[in-house]
Amino acid sequence: MSRPEPDTAAVDAALARRMIEIRRHLHRNPELSNAERETQAYLKQALEEAGLGPVRPVAGFGLAVDIVGTAGPSNRKVVIRADIDALPIIEMSGEPFTSEKPGVMHACGHDAHAAMGYAAAILLDRRRQSFSGTVRLIFQPAEEAEPLGGRRVVAEGLLDDVDAAIGIHVDPYTPTGRIAVGAGPYTLACDIFDVVVTGNSAHAARPSDGIDAIAVACSMVTELQKIVAREIDPYDPLVISVTGIEGGGAYNVIAAEARLKGTIRSGHEETRQKAWRRLRQILEGVAATHGATVAVDLQRGEPPVVNAPEMVEIVRQAGRAIVGPDNVLSAPGWTAADDFAFYSEKCPSVYFRLGIRNEAAGAIHPLHHPQFRIDEAALPQGAAVLCATAETFLKTME
Repeated sequence: MSRPEPDTAAVDAALARRMIEIRRHLHRNPELSNAERETQAYLKQALEEAGLGPVRPVAGFGLAVDIVGTAGPSNRKVVIRADIDALPIIEMSGEPFTSEKPGVMHACGHDAHAAMGYAAAILLDRRRQSFSGTVRLIFQPAEEAEPLGGRRVVAEGLLDDVDAAIGIHVDPYTPTGRIAVGAGPYTLACDIFDVVVTGNSAHAARPSDGIDAIAVACSMVTELQKIVAREIDPYDPLVISVTGIEGGGAYNVIAAEARLKGTIRSGHEETRQKAWRRLRQILEGVAATHGATVAVDLQRGEPPVVNAPEMVEIVRQAGRAIVGPDNVLSAPGWTAADDFAFYSEKCPSVYFRLGIRNEAAGAIHPLHHPQFRIDEAALPQGAAVLCATAETFLKTME
């Protein structure tokens, strides 16, 4: 395989300003998964005002636009994916462009992903004459919550004629000016569970007359931790997190019902199946021990993202040209999940991380944290790596 050196395109000052403007607008106006109506309209207008099109709606509240190179005829096609949805979090970042929608926040950087996708589209449009083939930009909704946008992108056939896909995610653990990437599994699969515990109500002065659903639920939370701690090889990634517990309503009434919810994140299908089986067994066993009943709903989510080695090398090559060889890290994956995994199931793909950590900018908090911030100085580098990766792939000849 012949792979040319990346012909890099820098993000100029005007485009950088526009990218930051878009990012801050989206940050002020976040929308939850499967409700990104205003985000879709705003990005469509921005792309069309820049002369790109046709921009078409996809996957509900997403967008797609194709940029066709004019250097010669080619059927090769590569996707750049940028997710656009936000999270149900009360923002406490202190940014001057903080969320104007109470309880909704871009705490996972999807505002930055969308802005970098926009800038990459502009760069590629300016450079059409330098490549053959097509780059499809997909601004994808609903990465954070079911029904997942990545699954819908595949179902709508948006990847049927695609040879490869590129994804990016901001990384608050890696310093600004660096990118991280590695071959093989790069995120974990993620499934969700909802649990309803049913006991028997009683007066709070006489709990022995009832079956305390809250007490049963608390025992369940404790017992579930032992799946990871005592039943799984430490080198086999599995994370089980109970992220919600709800029950009761009055000070003087023993709760007859309690609800739990959470996630199961796994690196291998065998472990995934074992975790499902043991979670159900433990919940049913704890309920029976206390004389309660339980209903368990498990929903299969995205698989792991798997990075194709040949695509990883293209990102590394692009990164070396843009941020320098010393700033391209061969880093292991992380335990987060991402529905870009549906893309990597469909075609050779690469998902790389863009460092945004900068203590001086206050960019020190993890993803999904109410004080999460991004060092915006990293965004031009991210857009340039996206552009260079797409171009280099299209120029690579079998």
